[in-house]
Amino acid sequence: MTTTLTYKPLNLARWIIWSSFALLLIIAPLIFTSGGSLSLLCTMGTVMIFGLSFNMLLGQGGMLSFGHAVYSGLGAFFAIHTINLVSNDSFNFPITLVPLVGGIAGVFFGILFGYVTTKKSGTTFSMITLGMVELVFASSLMFPSFFGGEGGISTNRVVGQSFMGVTYGPQIQVYYLITFWLFISTIGMYAFTQTPLGRLANAVRDNPERVEFIGYDTQWVRYLTLILSAFFAGISGGLSAINFEIVTAENVSAIRSGAVLLFTFIGGIGFFFGPMIGAVLGVILTVILSDFTKAWQLYLGIFFILIVMYAPGGIASILMMNLRVAKYGLFKHVWPAMWKIVLASLSILIGSIVAIEMLYQRTLESSSSSEMNLFGFMVDATKPGAWLVALLLIAAGIIGFLRYKEIFGHKWSEVNTEIEEQMRRAHA
Repeated sequence: MTTTLTYKPLNLARWIIWSSFALLLIIAPLIFTSGGSLSLLCTMGTVMIFGLSFNMLLGQGGMLSFGHAVYSGLGAFFAIHTINLVSNDSFNFPITLVPLVGGIAGVFFGILFGYVTTKKSGTTFSMITLGMVELVFASSLMFPSFFGGEGGISTNRVVGQSFMGVTYGPQIQVYYLITFWLFISTIGMYAFTQTPLGRLANAVRDNPERVEFIGYDTQWVRYLTLILSAFFAGISGGLSAINFEIVTAENVSAIRSGAVLLFTFIGGIGFFFGPMIGAVLGVILTVILSDFTKAWQLYLGIFFILIVMYAPGGIASILMMNLRVAKYGLFKHVWPAMWKIVLASLSILIGSIVAIEMLYQRTLESSSSSEMNLFGFMVDATKPGAWLVALLLIAAGIIGFLRYKEIFGHKWSEVNTEIEEQMRRAHA
């Protein structure tokens, strides 16, 4: 009997990536120290888990769901009721594990609703999930004893005995609780992509007929994927309940489902880390931007349309394409045309912002004042000079964009052709 020793080399790149991710989560509150910044970081963390769980359906399984907020929202309701039971001394349960209650609730409703929704695929699946979220949202107003009616259910997360001084009263403690679950959940969802079920979900997304032909039940693949996705969505809901200390009917609404779809698509559904980028941008556009302008929804809509039209792979695809060019040392060939395109786009952006803000000032704030502060300058929305500057910026940007667009496209094609040639030579 002979013994064969095998050696599997350490995947150093993967260890560096995960270690860097963990380090970034640890040091983030040391950089952004204010209370408002911590709240935003906490929100980003919960939305990241929510987006990653949604991408298990859309990006990996090809299932466009309009009702994913059902699992997150119901998980949040069960989590907040658990906290209230602990505060009433009716139940002894550590707050650290409350997100797990949300995850178990997500699994339960994933089993219940998923059996119905995953019987169909494609557009039919999407419409069924939309009907499901509307059904749950309507039920949330019909059963106030559980859902709390229009006011929702509130709680106090500082309950039970503290463990090593951790009470979850200070926001920094909540942040590290969220980052702990974010890191664990991210590892779990990435591990899913490497499992046979995860590979089957990709196959069902790409060619369900062939998967059926080789003997697999595509409905069960979709069903099991949805259950696992609902588990992580429930964890996100449980963390949201701890963070905000209130859960309302909006948590199970189609609006919440649409928001996670929007953020995930902006980040990039074709990449595992895409929803994480989308969560950061989504929180910035909806929370931070709304503090500065009443036109934030318009900006969000325009940004989404531009992503769909010019970068359907999301922000992640733009980053990866440029990283590939840089990896092969060819970025210097596209940069001379790229910076001109970026500059022209920036001119269009600034001019459009000035025009939109002045239009909003004239229509919505005309009773108070026609003046406003834009980019550090006082601008009068009634003066033709300000409108002329905005139009000149937009016109100059459009002219520059159209002039250098073809040059940049030609250089970009040349560079990518050269990359393909280098890859072919390397394989040969």
